[in-house]
Amino acid sequence: MNEGASLNDLAPERRLRRLELAVTRRLDGLLHGRHLGLLPGLGSEPAASREYRPGEDEVRRMDWAVTARTTVPHVRTVEADRELATWVLVDASPSMDFGTAALEKRELATASVAAVGFLTSGLGNRLGAHVLGPFGVRRYPARTGRTHLLGILRTLLAIPRGAPELDPTGLADAVEGLHRAVRRRGLVVVVSDFLDGLDQDGLGDAAPRWERPLRRLTARHQVLAVQVTDPRERELPDVGILTLVDPETGRRREVSTAGRRLRERYAAAARQQQDTITAAIRRAGATHLPLRTDGDWVADIVRHVHVHAQRRLTRAARRPAVSGGSA
Repeated sequence: MNEGASLNDLAPERRLRRLELAVTRRLDGLLHGRHLGLLPGLGSEPAASREYRPGEDEVRRMDWAVTARTTVPHVRTVEADRELATWVLVDASPSMDFGTAALEKRELATASVAAVGFLTSGLGNRLGAHVLGPFGVRRYPARTGRTHLLGILRTLLAIPRGAPELDPTGLADAVEGLHRAVRRRGLVVVVSDFLDGLDQDGLGDAAPRWERPLRRLTARHQVLAVQVTDPRERELPDVGILTLVDPETGRRREVSTAGRRLRERYAAAARQQQDTITAAIRRAGATHLPLRTDGDWVADIVRHVHVHAQRRLTRAARRPAVSGGSA
């Protein structure tokens, strides 16, 4: 959705309709299957155990009870749910009200939720949401149907830009709250810029505060971390005197962007910050899907699904055939 006006330039219902069309027209027919295409896992409901295969199985899937009983390493196998409960945690905090390309970060976050809703719809699958905004966290129960999905999207599009933070809940607390609220195994999608919870200078000398709660979440669920970024967060253009405003605190600073050394230092710091976020998501065991406001977000999602589908097929082909009888 790179052409035409930003969603913010349209009336609310037209914004919602345009978003729905962008998702359904471009994703419908491109992707086959349901939620299994979003992540590399085979499912979420425990099924049985089998012997551990080095190099193929994840250690976090170890079945320690069976391993202790048999003295042979075993892993838990899972089967796809007939009905999936998908939960999305959407960051709509002030840092998401930023964008210098076709979309703002919060618009792109809303678009990614629409894509998740479309990909996981049908067959009785339910979608629930926790929305982190200036009002704290609002919770929407998992329900089926297009009307429910559109209601969540309408809520995201209606949050006013620059609204004062009445309840400045951090991303770490929001992830922990979702972990406590969702007990049954399923699919969880966290959509954020993941800038909250970094250390004081934002470069990540220490682990982000949301890493540990995210790790706890991945121990129970399949977790997809959708990171939304803008190109100006990666590099600073030479545009003369630039007024920078911190959307979280409102602090302002004027910076001369003419200096090459300043732009190089900014780009290096941005790379360090991104490396910190990427490493923390991977350490937590979540699948990382980066989306940019200046990119083709639909193509990025399709590419992500196809890559993980190919990985599943490759792993399945490598598994040795099981003999059905004895000589």
